[in-house]
Amino acid sequence: MAEIGKGVTAGKLAINVQKKFTRAQEKVLQKLGKADETRDAAFEERRRRRKMPFEETVGSFNKQMVEGAKLQKDLKAYLLAVKTMHDASRRLQECLAEMYDPEWFGKEEVDSMVEDTDANWTDYYEKLTDESLLSLDTYLSQFPDIKARLAKRERKMVDFDSARHHFASIQKGKKKDEAKIAKPAALLEMAAPLWAQGLLSAHQVAQTHLSKNQAEEELGRAQKVFEELNVELQDELPVLWDSRVGVYVNTFQNLASNQEKFHRDMGKLSQNLNDVMTKLDEQRLDKKNGSASVKPEEASSSEGANHSVAGDSQPATAVTNGDGDLPEGFLYKVKVLHDYAATDGDELELKTGDMVLVMAFDSPDEQDDGWLVGVKESHWLQHKDISIKGVFPENFTQKV
Repeated sequence: MAEIGKGVTAGKLAINVQKKFTRAQEKVLQKLGKADETRDAAFEERRRRRKMPFEETVGSFNKQMVEGAKLQKDLKAYLLAVKTMHDASRRLQECLAEMYDPEWFGKEEVDSMVEDTDANWTDYYEKLTDESLLSLDTYLSQFPDIKARLAKRERKMVDFDSARHHFASIQKGKKKDEAKIAKPAALLEMAAPLWAQGLLSAHQVAQTHLSKNQAEEELGRAQKVFEELNVELQDELPVLWDSRVGVYVNTFQNLASNQEKFHRDMGKLSQNLNDVMTKLDEQRLDKKNGSASVKPEEASSSEGANHSVAGDSQPATAVTNGDGDLPEGFLYKVKVLHDYAATDGDELELKTGDMVLVMAFDSPDEQDDGWLVGVKESHWLQHKDISIKGVFPENFTQKV
């Protein structure tokens, strides 16, 4: 014999089995039309007013639960995609930061944009989780309990129907029992003395009343349990059904708001990155064009210098043109675009906005690609001295 589980007595097991048997029997009788089914007055009234019977209310609940679960599943898939995109974006931005040379234009800006982009993705993911997913999880946490109580209501309604039909059958059989009691069997009348016949009749009447009282008490208990559960569901189901609109509004409003902010911030970062890349390309082109134009200008200046020396028509330290006195060997003027800190004694210290008078190298062999030699215009105008001239990187300046 199978061992009874811990905490379950044979009596409880027998009662549970009897309940299941009684419920199954009652269901069969209802389907065969031999027993009527309880109709809830409150739900029937709602059906008349809103044309929604209880079965339809349960159908709406199941529809609401399925739709909520699908939304939860799709939102989690969306968040997973956001996390995947975040990882891919971080790797790409880190690759850019690693390969970006320090001397290139906007190195600090690029490093800052890499950090801001990663922070923007992180903030976007966390806000979607907190404001959309968690509120949806809270909303869906109500459904398992209500689903269990709906199933319990169904069982208790069957118990109530069974108790009601049992009580009705006892009431119908009462008259037959009274007729039997009024006509005792001939054998009992003959065998028992007169005083004993009264006791037998009283015993049978007592047994009949006892069965009726037990059935009535069982009916009362079954009806109370069913109605209490029924009233709770009657109040909760319509409220839960109406609440879905607010949940959907809250979920998608937060989603749209966070998406708008995320894409707006990413748009600014993308524009900044595009500007830096444009400046870097201009730096490359300026360096390339500057290197190509130095050689013919050097040749021209050398020829002019030789001619000047041969003719001995100009001062030793300056030449004169329409712009005023300029140092000997002057080629053209440039404007400083970025600060440059000199790292050697023959280099020129530059500040953004300085004007530099570019001069020819004493010997073309002294010139390195991408480098110029000159003197600050402010120093020349004040001292007329080229002894502190120095070399500087061409890509930090722009020809004017």
